[in-house]
Amino acid sequence: MKKLMLAVATLTLATTGAMAQDTVRMGTEGAYPPYNFVNDSTGEVDGFERDLGDELCARAELSCTWVKNDWDSIIPNLVSSNYDTIMAGMNINEERKEVIDFTQPYTPAMPSAYVALAADADIEGGVVAAQTSTIQAGHVAESGATLLEYATPDETVAAVRNGEADAVFADKDYLVPLVEQSGGELVWVDGFDTVPLGEGIGMGLRQSDAELKEKFDTAITSMKEDGSLNELIKKWFGEEAMLFE
Repeated sequence: MKKLMLAVATLTLATTGAMAQDTVRMGTEGAYPPYNFVNDSTGEVDGFERDLGDELCARAELSCTWVKNDWDSIIPNLVSSNYDTIMAGMNINEERKEVIDFTQPYTPAMPSAYVALAADADIEGGVVAAQTSTIQAGHVAESGATLLEYATPDETVAAVRNGEADAVFADKDYLVPLVEQSGGELVWVDGFDTVPLGEGIGMGLRQSDAELKEKFDTAITSMKEDGSLNELIKKWFGEEAMLFE
């Protein structure tokens, strides 16, 4: 009887695993436009990564759902199996690869930038705001400046506007519309409007999910080869965006 029960339990687990393989929970922050954000009119996750993730799932023949999670716990909750992937503007770096795995990059190595209220802001000896647990925060911590970390990207920009920080350091693609819409209040710091950083942005997965990683890698490769990934990058980041060759 015990052997029969064990056999049934094993079969159930195997079946559940197969079903989980076909339904993938896509984790994102939903607060980092144009990569990902919540559409006010629909209440749904939107942005470059929503478009891209849906297309990758279609090509991989996977059913996908989207889950929002705060940035500061986004890796721990992936490891804890609260979702199956991370698509949240996450740069690939060695520190993160010690904890999770990544697909190949689905963007080139997009530059970061410093923004302030004055073009001559002191970014080496002053106070610089960055979102916690980002490669930008790590860069500032090693630069000699005083790092102020915030949970959300909006708070980093607010810190500059209210005088708590001399500058903010973030992905340039996130900062571009904020600078353009600020009416001259926010400006690029001279000589630091384009700072190469990171290996490109990829999808994070648990290190045990090699089969799922392979499926998404194959889908990303197909989009690079047929040009549709570059078209999606231009749709969300503009005609001047960095593209795959």
